[in-house]
Amino acid sequence: MSDGAFQKKFGPWVVVTGASDGIGKAFAEHLAAQGLNIVLVARRQDILTRLADQLRKEHAIDVRVVVSDLSLPQGNVSLFAETKELDVGLVVAAAGFGTSGEFLSHAPDHEIQMLQVNCRAVLEQAWHFGNRLRIRGGGGMVLFGSLLGFQGAPLSANYAATKAFVQTLAEGLRVEWQPLGIDVIACAPGPVHTGFAQRADMQMAQATTPDVVARDTLTALGRKGTVRPGWLSKFLGWSLSTAPRFLRVRIMGQIMRSMTAHQVTPRLGQDLIKRGRDAKRGSQ
Repeated sequence: MSDGAFQKKFGPWVVVTGASDGIGKAFAEHLAAQGLNIVLVARRQDILTRLADQLRKEHAIDVRVVVSDLSLPQGNVSLFAETKELDVGLVVAAAGFGTSGEFLSHAPDHEIQMLQVNCRAVLEQAWHFGNRLRIRGGGGMVLFGSLLGFQGAPLSANYAATKAFVQTLAEGLRVEWQPLGIDVIACAPGPVHTGFAQRADMQMAQATTPDVVARDTLTALGRKGTVRPGWLSKFLGWSLSTAPRFLRVRIMGQIMRSMTAHQVTPRLGQDLIKRGRDAKRGSQ
């Protein structure tokens, strides 16, 4: 699709969540280069303001900043209010985070917070902007699954589950919205060099770049239902596609184990082991 055709279908405004760094920032830069106006959404105002100034200067576009914490129940309220008068033709729901390690070692509040960002906020955005795109007669939506979202992933169980939700949502909406002129694509990358790995406490030797994720996804928008950016995601997706689901889960467990090998045994795990030993001694 030429830049002019892209602007006509998905412009003049694009909403990008998680725009302060990583994949979201890469999407904002790619879309700005195509002449679209950008709404940058994230929690850190100082970073968003610097990025907005950069995009205005380099591409002579209009940029709005919306500071919002999507882990909060009211996280989308300001986004919806501040974009009400804008002709939004494309939504890139890139905000999200993950955890790794033993499920029982994580505080439940943190896991629920991940559900809020990765699932609830995305669902609200899909419903709100989906209705607006229907009224305007078309547009697009980019939702983010993951290589882990196609099966269970030991040592990243809840994160994989959140991405399975988004992947399934995108697949259903793509068919449902096709008659409305709304293109939906699920981006399902493997490891990517972003701040995600640091927050999730994972070490990734082989990873693609946010620039590749943005480029490949925007190229596939309107042509495919799911895109797997980067060679590793494509290779693993292809190599695992014929394996039964239970085996894919085991394989993903081995991959996650290699990425989390540096983690010490969680305190909860140590406590459970100690309790078991104490209980055994008490029964002797």
